[in-house]
Amino acid sequence: MARIVVLGAGIGGVPMAYEMKELVKNNHTVTVISDSPTFHFVPSNPWVPPKWRKPEDLKIELAPIMQKKGIEFIQKSAVKVDPPNNQIHLNDGTAVDYDYLVIATGPRLAFDEVPGLGPEGYTTSVCHVDHAAVAAQDWDKFMEDPGPIIVGAVQGASCFGPAYEYLMILETELRKRKIRDKVPMTFVTSEPYIGHLGLGGVGDTKSMLESVLRERTIKWVTNAKVDRIEQGMMYVTEVDDAGNEKKKHELPFKHSMMLPAFTGVDAVRNCGVEGLMNPRGFVIVDEYQRNPTFKNIYSVGVCVAIPPVEKTPVATGTPKTGYMIESMVTATAHNIRDELAGKEPSDKPSLSALCLADLGDTGVAFLAVPQIPPRNTTWSKKGKWVHLSKIIFEKYFMRKVRKGISEPFYERMMLKFMGIVRLK
Repeated sequence: MARIVVLGAGIGGVPMAYEMKELVKNNHTVTVISDSPTFHFVPSNPWVPPKWRKPEDLKIELAPIMQKKGIEFIQKSAVKVDPPNNQIHLNDGTAVDYDYLVIATGPRLAFDEVPGLGPEGYTTSVCHVDHAAVAAQDWDKFMEDPGPIIVGAVQGASCFGPAYEYLMILETELRKRKIRDKVPMTFVTSEPYIGHLGLGGVGDTKSMLESVLRERTIKWVTNAKVDRIEQGMMYVTEVDDAGNEKKKHELPFKHSMMLPAFTGVDAVRNCGVEGLMNPRGFVIVDEYQRNPTFKNIYSVGVCVAIPPVEKTPVATGTPKTGYMIESMVTATAHNIRDELAGKEPSDKPSLSALCLADLGDTGVAFLAVPQIPPRNTTWSKKGKWVHLSKIIFEKYFMRKVRKGISEPFYERMMLKFMGIVRLK
């Protein structure tokens, strides 16, 4: 009997455990290790600061569900992955043995790479539900004395969608409160142009999102390096297409949310072995999601090493979207099942992007197949139906986690909403 360990219990880790258990039944054990007792639905975090959601709305206790599914759940922090010994060392001094390991930790949030960035500095974050709760407190203070808002993503960031969402959600909330006229808004991003999204743009996202910003009188700075952040002031260097300094900006703010760059988590970065990770600490995988050096280690989600789509004047990464992560999960589960049966891995993830971006009272949906150009399919649309669809999707994904449903449905549900034929 093999022990399959999933490290992490987020949007990649929880479905990974469910699908893996469904395939191996009781013939092998599935164990989940997480530093949190709860699952968090990260895509809804931008709704927390303006009170469109409460943090507890986005959390689900995992231990009872895992027990019902027959999955062992260990709620402890991992301090080191130890591939030579097939172990994970935990923060209480114990170690967990594995025959197969799936690393699904998500990223480390590299706030430390920009002075003054993040909840410990002068900006807020929606990368974690607890950060979003802190941002809600900052928003309450802001509402007592409104002023300029800066939202965006710093150099090295790879996840741009939540920044656009947060910007537009706040703008919608300000209009609802009839104080939008008191709040200048600026979007600061390392993207070379609005709508790049770390993907080289998808369909008409450039003109679509630029149009939205113009309609809502939001200024923007692209090709932006955030030099430092102080109380109420952001210092930004804008570069040209060759990466040379173009303009220095000193931007005042009373509320700011800036997405950081990501690295791999410390438990991976501290492993001390060659071949598991790239210089940023992301797990190296082959076309089957398997590490080429340690072939009993797989990885899914944001912690996977994927190169940038293209070279940009300011560093940007490639986002790992929910649809992409789901395809990684399914491929990994099938490949481990095949290995247990004495077969070679053969299932490859689709690595396509299919996203719903809420813009407050409207939204943008986009499809990129594959995610990295050149593409077979590129599609984007704007409309209130996207906003409504994201609300529905949140409901169904949370239901999946609560009920322990193993069936992948990112693709099924989102393609149903969009009315597009199912993609293979």
